[in-house]
Amino acid sequence: MSTHPAPPPECPAHAAGAGGGLYRLHGPEAQSDPLGLYEKLRAEHGPVAPVLVSGDLRAWLVLGHRENLEVARTPSRFARDPRGWRDMKEGLVPPDTPLGPMVTWVPVCNFTDGPVHERLRGAVVESLERFDKRGIRRYVTRFANQLVDQIAGDGYADLVASFSDQLPMLVMTQLVGAPDEHGPMLVNAARDMLQGTETALQSDRYVTTTLEQLVAARKVQPARDLASWLMEHPANLTDTEVLMHLRVVLIAAYETTANLIANTLRTVLTDPRFRASLSGGHMTLPDALEQVLWDDPPINTIIGRWATGDTVLGDQQVKAGDMLLLGLAAGNVDPQIRPDPRTSVHGNRSHLAFSSGPHECPGQDIGRAIADTGIEVLMDRLPDLQLAVDPSELRWRGTLMSRHLLSLPVQFAPRPAPEAPSPSEARNPATAQARAGHAAHPPRQVLIPPQPTRAPRAALHRRGVSWWRRLFGRRA
Repeated sequence: MSTHPAPPPECPAHAAGAGGGLYRLHGPEAQSDPLGLYEKLRAEHGPVAPVLVSGDLRAWLVLGHRENLEVARTPSRFARDPRGWRDMKEGLVPPDTPLGPMVTWVPVCNFTDGPVHERLRGAVVESLERFDKRGIRRYVTRFANQLVDQIAGDGYADLVASFSDQLPMLVMTQLVGAPDEHGPMLVNAARDMLQGTETALQSDRYVTTTLEQLVAARKVQPARDLASWLMEHPANLTDTEVLMHLRVVLIAAYETTANLIANTLRTVLTDPRFRASLSGGHMTLPDALEQVLWDDPPINTIIGRWATGDTVLGDQQVKAGDMLLLGLAAGNVDPQIRPDPRTSVHGNRSHLAFSSGPHECPGQDIGRAIADTGIEVLMDRLPDLQLAVDPSELRWRGTLMSRHLLSLPVQFAPRPAPEAPSPSEARNPATAQARAGHAAHPPRQVLIPPQPTRAPRAALHRRGVSWWRRLFGRRA
């Protein structure tokens, strides 16, 4: 249980007026210290706590691991269709709410249940399974190398702006079938939309318009990508259903994977446990990803579920039409399953990072592949990465759904830009790609906006030192 004292009623974490004394999940405390707030709620209310979301609308935050599984796995009691939300029916939700993209019904599998859900999800899962896993990793390797090329000569970089925020969308635009030039713009739009900012609806429209153009193009000229395969699927998806599912896959894969990459890099660079475990061979990089999915999942909460009738959950009386939020981060540190969260959960994949039940994330293996391969490329190319600031200086931006690392400044010995290919290699791009460590397929032109640079702090100039020796202080 938390040792944090409950704040006084006048604390900004508490809601005034209609909220009574409920905690806001959109206030300053929720943004600066969400995990601390979750523990306050757990101490006061147990595994299910009443809270307020944007607009001071009431909801239930599910904090317990078992209770999260109960909600996620029983759609007959807790539906995914937002049209059952009582506040929406009663006109209490403003049309311009920042929650709009998450609570406005569209014909996608994550807003449906039963046979309709099975039909739509089946099309998505079976289309995603058509991707060759080795092919995905080749895409990741190609784009990760291109991103490292842009920073290798500087000796200093912000790995959030120049790597973790860029790589997932570059890969996903390739898998979805969107033109490469849309990647950087989709990065900004996706992040803005998921933050629930004042321009979230505009960003949502930009993403939708881009994908509308893609669907129209693929109807004329199919390709080997997700857009074409959804159209070809025996489920006979409509153009609108194809569009909406492309949007869901693109946004969900981007947000979770970008945060997973940043959180893993931060942990590897700052956590002595990881240094010791990786150095001693007790933990592989995939193992490290799973530990991060327990300790610092890419999504804090999922909006939402709606009670189909009056029920009891975690000793709380939940009424028909109530909104529930799946507390993934809170459930992962539930003392009922993790009495000491500092203890390693090596080999245990029962975390809630990808939810559970019929709506469990269908693209989680693709996200793992992007994170695993991308981090491996980065470490191989820049083996002497070191954090350029004190860990206490790192800052996050909190939202209702996630906590996003704002920057991860690192320093390393500058590397020269890749050599220009020889005339023979220019005639054989595959040879040049292999020599440079890129994918063995000539890449399409990728437009990546230049990143701001800063002078490195005490830039490291020691060459010939491996990642493992620099990171773990190992001797030859």
